[in-house]
Amino acid sequence: MTAVSAAQSQQVDPDELVARLRTHARSYHSLHPFHIAMNEGTLTPDQIRGWVANRFYYQENIPIKDAAILSNCPDTTVRRRWIKRIVDHDGLEGTEGGIEAWLRLGEACGLTRDEIVDHTHLVPGVRFACDAYVTFARTQPWTIAVASSLTELFAPDLMAERLAAFEKYYTWIEPDGLEYFRNRLFQAPRDSEHALEVVTEHCTTPELADAAEAALSFKCDVLWSMMDAIEGAYGG
Repeated sequence: MTAVSAAQSQQVDPDELVARLRTHARSYHSLHPFHIAMNEGTLTPDQIRGWVANRFYYQENIPIKDAAILSNCPDTTVRRRWIKRIVDHDGLEGTEGGIEAWLRLGEACGLTRDEIVDHTHLVPGVRFACDAYVTFARTQPWTIAVASSLTELFAPDLMAERLAAFEKYYTWIEPDGLEYFRNRLFQAPRDSEHALEVVTEHCTTPELADAAEAALSFKCDVLWSMMDAIEGAYGG
């Protein structure tokens, strides 16, 4: 076998890689007992407020994570598309972003803006998990950090189920506060499509494919750990 044919034989089939990545849906935090209870409508107002307040720390770290990926990315075309994620969360002058939408969700749940922003209710385990995710994005090769974002593959179904559950069971929450969930119904598929393009284009060797899959597994662990910490603080 020539050197060229040997290298070609080591190329990873993109469809097989995508299939491997999709298997991690079984580790997604939508299957966590606390999240299942949320969608079944059995959480108390205090539990919902605890989840919203803690999840805010994750929300405000998303654009920081994305900025870290951008800082390591040498590809202009990727950067031009990826920066949209930061705008989606931070917003622009006169345009609401995801962080503001989440704050309005908190207010609709009965929290004050100050107690959310000041992390009054932040659980240490949630802080640790989110900080670990940002560190991962800063220190890993940019393509592997992109792979960690692919939990977005599973997000549209989660968002649709969560939105339906909130509208059905938690009617004490002002409907306008649910806009974040509605926005993610179209943002998450767009973002995951781009991330998949990046990963399948760049993670073409078995070693890189394994690293991409491990990154997605790590991100699933981050989200699951957050739910563990919230459940420990507020009960399940």
